[in-house]
Amino acid sequence: MFDFSQYSPMNSYKNILQKNMHAAELSRKGQKQSLHKISELSSIHNEKLQGIMLSESNKLEKLLEKTKEKAAALMTSEPGALWGMWQEYVTDSTQRSAMVFETLRKRGNVYLEHVESGMPPVLDFGYEVIIDGKNLSTPVNYLLLKVAPPKGVVIDEKRAPVMIIDPRAGHGAGIGGFKPDSQVGEAFADGHQVYFVAFRPMPEPTQTIVDVRDAEIVFLKHIVEQHPHSPKPIVVGNCQGGWAAMLLAAAVPDLMGPIVLNGSPMSYWAGKVGDNPMRYTGGMRGGAMSALMLADMGNGLFDGANLVASFETLNPGNSFFGKYYNLYSNVDTEAQRFLDFEKWWGGYCCMTEAEMRWILDNLFIGNKLATGEAILGMERVDLKVIKSPIIVFASHGDNITPPQQALNWIPDLYASVEEIKARGQRIVYMLHDTIGHLGIFVSSEVAGREHVAITDTVRAIEALSPGLYEMKLDDEEDRVHIRFEPRGMGDILALGDGRDDEELFTEVAQMSNINTAIYDRFVRPAIQNMSTPETAVLIRESHPLRTQRVIFSDKNPIMPMLDRAVETITQDRKPASKDNPFIMAEKVGSELIETQLNMYRSMRDSMTETSFFSIYTSPLIKAIISPKDSGLPKHSMVDVRQLPEVLKALANVDRGGLAEGVVRILHLLNEARGYVRRTRLERELIALGHSKLFPDMDHEDIVKIVHQQALIVDLEPKLAIDSLPILLKSADSQKKALKLVMDIAGPRDTMHPFALKMYGQIEDLLHHQKALADEAPLKDAVAIEEFDSRAD
Repeated sequence: MFDFSQYSPMNSYKNILQKNMHAAELSRKGQKQSLHKISELSSIHNEKLQGIMLSESNKLEKLLEKTKEKAAALMTSEPGALWGMWQEYVTDSTQRSAMVFETLRKRGNVYLEHVESGMPPVLDFGYEVIIDGKNLSTPVNYLLLKVAPPKGVVIDEKRAPVMIIDPRAGHGAGIGGFKPDSQVGEAFADGHQVYFVAFRPMPEPTQTIVDVRDAEIVFLKHIVEQHPHSPKPIVVGNCQGGWAAMLLAAAVPDLMGPIVLNGSPMSYWAGKVGDNPMRYTGGMRGGAMSALMLADMGNGLFDGANLVASFETLNPGNSFFGKYYNLYSNVDTEAQRFLDFEKWWGGYCCMTEAEMRWILDNLFIGNKLATGEAILGMERVDLKVIKSPIIVFASHGDNITPPQQALNWIPDLYASVEEIKARGQRIVYMLHDTIGHLGIFVSSEVAGREHVAITDTVRAIEALSPGLYEMKLDDEEDRVHIRFEPRGMGDILALGDGRDDEELFTEVAQMSNINTAIYDRFVRPAIQNMSTPETAVLIRESHPLRTQRVIFSDKNPIMPMLDRAVETITQDRKPASKDNPFIMAEKVGSELIETQLNMYRSMRDSMTETSFFSIYTSPLIKAIISPKDSGLPKHSMVDVRQLPEVLKALANVDRGGLAEGVVRILHLLNEARGYVRRTRLERELIALGHSKLFPDMDHEDIVKIVHQQALIVDLEPKLAIDSLPILLKSADSQKKALKLVMDIAGPRDTMHPFALKMYGQIEDLLHHQKALADEAPLKDAVAIEEFDSRAD
């Protein structure tokens, strides 16, 4: 029983007071940190706004400088000449306006025709439907297309087939091949058979992400069956198709060839303060609740037009003015390009509520994929089981998937580069300086350079030592040279400005869970009872992105009546001279409008970011939400030398023959050089896979030898060199090895000085050991025996 005689009210009050004082002190410190962060943000935003203002003013200044002479000539012109230039401009402007009007009418009609035809993929290539997901045991709206090669293209069965997964992020399918200079076109140019994973605009009623993943497994198995004599399929994931490709690879790692992730978000909380405002969207909208509400209002379907609208608001200067002015100013040449792109941009597709909920909870808000916490079906998604090489393409100019979101999953998943090497994984990333998100997929310049480099790389990547690399492209007179430079986790993290701010997103995830639970319990039943198929269709068709197309189409009875007027106006096209001063004044005016919209965007983004940090650094919000942890992955220390793969490799340091010796020497040269060229890797693969010296060597054998010898060179470089005479015992094998290495890495006059020095050391070692072979046992053999005893 409680002894009341020992109870002291004063001590009790004292303890309560101490606890409250401690809580108040923590709150004060939290408030101080919050204010410090807001002050820091204000400084960053002010600096950024000043930079933008300076940049925009410089652009205007240069434009005005160009018009200065014309403006002076205009002021001194005769009234008749001035009137003539004005008439020329008015005629040209009227005709351009009419042609823009006609282009918008065509866009509306193309949109309606596209919708009525079921929104087929906008591929610029012929295709046939191989598998319709609607007919699978668990129906989905996905299709596997076999793309027909262009005339004159011959498919090489020695090349791996390519499966492209297009993004289902509000738009329809086909962006990866909607023109000849595209991912599809470049794959065909290299002799690959291309398959395309497309989808219908409306999902099956009960469709989930698990069903989609399982359908893609069926697609992949079919491709493997159709190409029994080809390497494993290359899987390309564009944007959201990237995480879909990774889910697929984690489920069936043995079926996958190289994986290419183009502009794919994988680490959703990452980004730089002041540069990536889109990552704050979930926090500012109350988490997943708003998207789930829209899905319920859509009678169980989330309208992709909402996603597209969000993308457009990211860059209002281009979305609401720039692209239309570009059409207006270049309507004679830009109309068809505008229509082609808008056909894809306006092909809005829907997702089920279950799909949207999984994506938000596990990816965009929960960020669980790379940390191994994502659950798909009844299984945890473990990306570490993926053994296929991974190539990541990102851009600093991408405001939707910045490099941090494309790459930070790597340090989230692996404790170190040594772990990547020990597990036999090869991850290569390439960064573009300026191209935007859509440019990664549709730019002809990117297709002709970066995508060609990626296509070339997948042919040779199996010969690359496991590890983390950055792909560098060097433009030289003969061609673009590709090299791979080793990188560390610090190189990836250095692309950002630290990860402290990512801790706030754990609060967003927790808040999202709270709001979703409240919504599911109290609000959702009412909305679902009020939603019907008819109201859902009405809401979708009333979306501004759809109405702006329909209103200019022939469904509007006024539009056909204006056809004759447009035809009359544009019948005798009279473009104004580029030197017309009124044209130049028009360009200055358009630049001013776009500048103002860009300033608005910067101020809006600054306010959004400041509001986000004000809310989620607040001690009150932290007390209410009480996040469980920092949200950043906590890696346990991995002793790489104790991993089974490493123990096996080091135990075989003195075992092997000519193939092991050649591969080891080549890796030693790579280490000395500090980088490796793609052409050298391809020559190595050809030598190992097709040389008469290795008649029984298959693809799996090559991968195994490369992995094992790379581990030996990385972890025991001295022993790797000293044991070469044991691998290459005879003079004949040494001669063959050195010749083959020189055929692959040489000739001498083109080799890097450090690599040539290493080659000389190895050559001297082998010749020296040959001379001593009959005189005394090799000291290196003793060292190896001692090492083996230590390893055992």
